[in-house]
Order: sequence, then C-alpha cells, then structure tokens
Amino acid sequence: MNEDKLQKLLWSIAIPGFGQLLNRKIFKGIIFVSLEFVINYNSNLNTSIMLSFNGKVNEAIEVTNYQWLLFYPCVYVFAMWDAVREAKGENPPFYYLPFVLGAYLGTVGIIYSRSLTIFTILLGPVFLGIIFFFFGIFLGNFIRYILNKKHF
Repeated sequence: MNEDKLQKLLWSIAIPGFGQLLNRKIFKGIIFVSLEFVINYNSNLNTSIMLSFNGKVNEAIEVTNYQWLLFYPCVYVFAMWDAVREAKGENPPFYYLPFVLGAYLGTVGIIYSRSLTIFTILLGPVFLGIIFFFFGIFLGNFIRYILNKKHF
C-alpha cells in the first residue's frame, strides 16, 4: 500500500469521513462524519466503550442501543474502503475483500454479543465486535491471497 493510501486509511480509522475530506470529496466526507456522529450518539457507543474498558461489560450491554450499533461497522469500514479506493495509486485485484468481510463479521460479532455466553460476559459488544472485525480482515486477506494466486 502506497503512502497516500495508508494516510487516507489511517485518517478514516480515526474518524470516518476524514479520508474523503483529504481526497477532496467534501460532500461525501461530511456525510460520513455526520453518519459517524449520529450512529455513535444514538447507539450510546462512547458510553459502551468506556464501560467495556473499565470491565463493566454487563452495564455496557445494557446501555447499548443495538438497533443503531449494527449500522456502525458497515459505515465505518465502507468509509475506510472508499478513502483507500479514491486515494492515489493502483488498487490491486480483490483488495476490497478484507474490508467487506471485516464489516460483515464485525456486525456478526455485535449481534452475538447479546447472547449469554462466556464471550459476552468477558467481551461485550465493543470487544467482540472488534475481535470479529479483525478476524474478517484476516479471512478477507487470506481469501484475497488465494484468489490472486488462482487469478494470476
């Protein structure tokens, strides 16, 4: 990944929409930043993060509005993908797969964080979503590697 793409990716990780603003896609950037704030506020994500990091997972589960939180991984990861796609440089074949599987499995992690399992008790919606997200990134890169070997 070239330096420009990496810079846009890292700014999008900080706040969705910043990568678009750096790519001079102002309207799209404002939309992503606005969506981030609306979803974050309505899902009580910051409170959930604070409680999760302080070991109060059951309280984090209680304050989280899952109807809103389920939108977050898709918007967040789509903003990252879009910023990288629009940045200068070539996009390798199947580069989108880690993003897609990260968003999908991050959402699945949030869905299963409400179940009463040992993982829920220890991790809650924040950490389980993040763990599933990283598993999706890993799986997407693995599948991309396989497809690129067969494709070329």
